Amino acid sequence: MNNLRSSKLIVAKGMAFLAIACCAAFLILEQLPNLKVALLLAALVWASARFYYFLFYVLERYVDHRLRYSGIGNLVVTIIKGSAQQKRTNS
Repeated sequence: MNNLRSSKLIVAKGMAFLAIACCAAFLILEQLPNLKVALLLAALVWASARFYYFLFYVLERYVDHRLRYSGIGNLVVTIIKGSAQQKRTNS
């Protein structure tokens, strides 16, 4: 799969993610319309965004400059492969 290079398509993709998130939040709050659910949903969104930032910015900039991934799936595969290689080296 090729990397997305068009600025307009990248922005459109971001707006699509925002629309999905807003629709999901609306539907959750429509099902359970109370302050506790709204606050828990806000905490979930905030913590998830911070974790994503941590995975794809903080690790690369401040932990190891070689840590570059195309997505969370790629990160998981790399970790699994790294664990398998480390086991072979230690054996």
